[in-house]
Amino acid sequence: MSPRTKEQNEDIRLRRLAQIRKAAADVFLNKGLLLEIRDVATHAGLGYGTVYHYYSNKGDLLHDLLWDALERSGGWVEAALEAPLDDPLEVPRASDSGEVPAGGHFGLAAAADTGNSAIADSRCRSRETAAAAELSPVAAASVRLLQLWAQDHALYLLHKLAGEGFASLPEARSAPLSAAFHREMLAPLATLLESGRTADGTAVSGGNAAEPPYRLQRAEMLLAALVGCASLSLRRGKLHEEAWDIALFLKL
Repeated sequence: MSPRTKEQNEDIRLRRLAQIRKAAADVFLNKGLLLEIRDVATHAGLGYGTVYHYYSNKGDLLHDLLWDALERSGGWVEAALEAPLDDPLEVPRASDSGEVPAGGHFGLAAAADTGNSAIADSRCRSRETAAAAELSPVAAASVRLLQLWAQDHALYLLHKLAGEGFASLPEARSAPLSAAFHREMLAPLATLLESGRTADGTAVSGGNAAEPPYRLQRAEMLLAALVGCASLSLRRGKLHEEAWDIALFLKL
């Protein structure tokens, strides 16, 4: 048997990292900062030594997990507004085996929380189609974001910890992450909240301009409300099908 090439070893390394981060996001959802490397190894189905080889402490793991989530979730506002409302939006994410799809663009696919049945998904689709016409652009984008959280817990974790100022990380790590989150996530949402989107689908204007503080505060409050409402549904594995209910409850 011939030895693996450098490229093959790198592919294995990246797959393993994705597998570990995915497991860490799932564990963090239930245990928070009580998470231990051993918990992640168990959830990922890996040996403790294997996970420790890549991450010797949970601080490094959390830091990489959040940056990876941020890099994969950029552009979600634009993608949410362009996607048909009766199809869920898919973010590039790690599969159960840790494999991450190539590229960083959003695509459309039928996906829901793990354990959701096809019957439940079909039932909520008919309700979504009927409710689509009632949703404002902000509500539609919010539903898409909730669906992304249902598919990828690391994205939910990113928004949850952003609302806390990434206080669980040292300032040297939290400050750059906060700045990138404001630029990539908050600013587009703030622009959407301020100017909306025209009925014919014209792109939101002013996305590259600096946002006034009050606009960012409104975006932060909306994300905080979504995070709070999503928490229970996410833990029950029902967030994808209850995303529409959350948007209507918040009267977006």
